[in-house]
Amino acid sequence: MVQSSVLGFPRIGPKREVKFAVESYWAGKTSADDLKKVAVEVRKGSWTSLKAHNVDQIPTQVKFVFRLIGRTNLTHCPPDCSGDFSLYDHVLDHSICFNVIPTRYQDLGLSTVDVYFAMGRGRQADGVDVPASEMKKWFDSNYHYVVPEFSDTTDFKLTYNKSLSEYKEAKEAGINTRPVVFGPLSFLLLGKSARDAKPGFQPISLLEKLVPIYEQVLKELKEAGAEWVQVDEPVLVLDVAATFGAEFTETYKKLAAIGPKIMLTTYFGRLDSNLGFVAKLPVAGLHIDLDREPGQLEAVAHAVKDTKIVLSLGIVSGRNIWKNDFNASLKLGRKAIDVLGADRVVIATSSSLLHTPVTLEAENKLTPEQKDWFSFALEKGSEVAILAAALSDSQSPEISKALEANETSIKKRRDFESSSDDAVRKRVAAIKPADLDRKNPFPVRLAAQKKAINLPKFPTTTIGSFPQTKEIRQARAKLGKKEITEAEYDEFIKKEIQSVVDFQETVGLDLFVHGEPERNDMVQYFGERLNGFVFTQHGWVQSYGSRYVRPPIVVSDVSRPVPMTVRWSSYAQSVTKKPMKGMLTGPVTILNWSFPRIDVSKEVQSKQLALALRDEVIDLEKAGIQAIQVDEPAIREGLPLRRKDWDGYLTWAVDSFRLATAGVEDHTQTHSHFCYSDFNDIFPSIQRLDADVISIEASKSDMKLLSAFKEYGYKNEIGPGVYDIHSPRVPGEQEIKDRIKDMLTLISPDYLFINPDCGLKTRGWKETEAALKNVVAAARWARDEYKN
Repeated sequence: MVQSSVLGFPRIGPKREVKFAVESYWAGKTSADDLKKVAVEVRKGSWTSLKAHNVDQIPTQVKFVFRLIGRTNLTHCPPDCSGDFSLYDHVLDHSICFNVIPTRYQDLGLSTVDVYFAMGRGRQADGVDVPASEMKKWFDSNYHYVVPEFSDTTDFKLTYNKSLSEYKEAKEAGINTRPVVFGPLSFLLLGKSARDAKPGFQPISLLEKLVPIYEQVLKELKEAGAEWVQVDEPVLVLDVAATFGAEFTETYKKLAAIGPKIMLTTYFGRLDSNLGFVAKLPVAGLHIDLDREPGQLEAVAHAVKDTKIVLSLGIVSGRNIWKNDFNASLKLGRKAIDVLGADRVVIATSSSLLHTPVTLEAENKLTPEQKDWFSFALEKGSEVAILAAALSDSQSPEISKALEANETSIKKRRDFESSSDDAVRKRVAAIKPADLDRKNPFPVRLAAQKKAINLPKFPTTTIGSFPQTKEIRQARAKLGKKEITEAEYDEFIKKEIQSVVDFQETVGLDLFVHGEPERNDMVQYFGERLNGFVFTQHGWVQSYGSRYVRPPIVVSDVSRPVPMTVRWSSYAQSVTKKPMKGMLTGPVTILNWSFPRIDVSKEVQSKQLALALRDEVIDLEKAGIQAIQVDEPAIREGLPLRRKDWDGYLTWAVDSFRLATAGVEDHTQTHSHFCYSDFNDIFPSIQRLDADVISIEASKSDMKLLSAFKEYGYKNEIGPGVYDIHSPRVPGEQEIKDRIKDMLTLISPDYLFINPDCGLKTRGWKETEAALKNVVAAARWARDEYKN
């Protein structure tokens, strides 16, 4: 009989209970006990909901930190180390559980929960001043993980077997779960060398020291009665894994000999050349992603045919919100069964459902037609159960009805997709190479911009947004409920913009922004003003920590009916003599941070967006806006996971940005922003963007990102972030001066902008004012220090 499985579940709660509980704890309004109660309720609700949706193998979720309340000794007070549920990040949970805690967070006199949050977001209170750990994007998703730091002195120890605790708790509640553990090689390979590591140190060198800790985890799980354990090794879909086949083999020989049956889990890509050694590993099961890479099924099924490995088919997408096409999925399932037999096939989600909203149940503003297109996490649980039953030849009338209803839904969606906006399609088809090029090369543009904008040396600016206060959110909510009129809301927004402009005047910034008080989200705002998108009320997805987003959904061809930002940028410029930046989100980022269509290529969708934004850029220029920022923080995250797939993506992604920005005159300064990206391996594409100014995250990356700019001789202007805005911590003036000094070893003083890492939307006004005053003071110091 075919089993069903879910690899993981959203941990935010159906009404964002975890976000509110965590932020309340940070604000000192509630206790750790209060936080515990919320987490317990959310976790139990997830388990029972999946059980009610007939999922066979439910992942054991984790409840970080709550057995630790009131303790401060990290050695004896371990937090959660693995699984799905997390108050901040599952990789951070794993690091603390395995005692991978950088020295700067030790011996601070903090409780374990506060050490945990200090690592995630920094801490500046009660005599403690530590920055947050580095974050990176989780593969090609918009989720951020906290990067583990290793050194030759890392002392691994299992401070708490979280998988065991969660397994026992679920078992006592009458729910059969499959514990989840983050795999040892992925843990090391996705980490980085700590600052105090010896030269040449590589985290993978610690594998031999790390494996005994995993043996202990699995041994205790087996003794407690766990039959299976899910061990996630997502690095197996990356090229880098190919060089560690021997290490995988040796590691899993040890783990398989001591623990429960191992379901080795991969997702987001294909095994490709790594299949050769993976198929020979002594594991009981192997999970592959057939949503992203359906073409790998035949090769993988035949590679494991002569083994006893159970093959878990990731058929139901963990990354998008479209209803599964049962007929297509059943064909894949039957192919696997033909090779392996039904008892060796599991139907599963392609990855954890962390990347999807919780449920469609509360979405009452979507039309019935639209709601019928989609499937969120709980609905996907039903989908894997129905598919598993159908492949087990179930004779249940309910299964037959579900299959028929699905076929009808998919047909209606396909009929809708067959219609298109001919004007949009024709415009994309008419794009010419000349449309991607500015009128003159950068040196000519730079001279024109210096004359037109006249910024000082080391110009200061921000990335776009200013704090979104409670008052702003309340005004937006009142407008939505029609408690205030459009005119009243507009007056409120004008006052907010005036306040932000006055603030920048007072602080002394050089290139202003309007602060974006009218924007709910940097992607959602534009989606709401473009044709081709629909929106949810409760479709929240975690981006990092307590930062959740509600991704728009692309459902049809995209176009711009009217200008989207010109009004407010123009108003902001009218109340100051300082130059004002227009602020837009780029085509690749809008696409990557939305749920895209699956019937049309991403290239086509990106170019449709680029044409809409091109019109907006030109209109901003006509309105007198001299600098226009088109943010592309997602351009690196969208890079395919396999290097041989890069060229095609980078071609259309860079072309989309150029198409959006190339229509302006030389004197208009184009900016773009990137965050949490490793540029070294795609630097030629960054150069080809041809933005006049780029700003990048740099404060938590030890300046390593900037080496590529020197190595490749980057000649356009650049603003590496001088402080981390994802933390409430305020950087000191000297700290910023030191960063500027370091930057000038790699970047010419003639091309250096001074700015934060990212937008200030999530910060408070008090910390924002203090930080920006220090930024301006440091820039003025640099002008005196580096006059020549």
